[in-house]
Amino acid sequence: MKTTKSIMATLGAALLLSGCATQTALVNSSPKLNNAPQTAAYSKSQSFYVSGIGQQKTIDAAEVCNGADKVAKVSSSQQPKDILLGLVTLGIYTPRTAEVFCR
Repeated sequence: MKTTKSIMATLGAALLLSGCATQTALVNSSPKLNNAPQTAAYSKSQSFYVSGIGQQKTIDAAEVCNGADKVAKVSSSQQPKDILLGLVTLGIYTPRTAEVFCR
């Protein structure tokens, strides 16, 4: 019983101490960029294995936004659900969420 409590406390502390990591690239840096929509035109969870070492995924943002000039920003983030799945699988499965924002 004491072991279960310590395991749960460790998992809880790891979840609380792990932050959400986000990388964002602003594609078109113009004054209109501030008016970019806050909801993603494309949002999808991407699967990576063994912490994603040496792996990459590609999204054609120009195709999503119907033209390269209409792409406002792209981002890749590790959301709480992604972190939880990584913790549960001990880093074997580590998904990330990719998003594309259009103007």
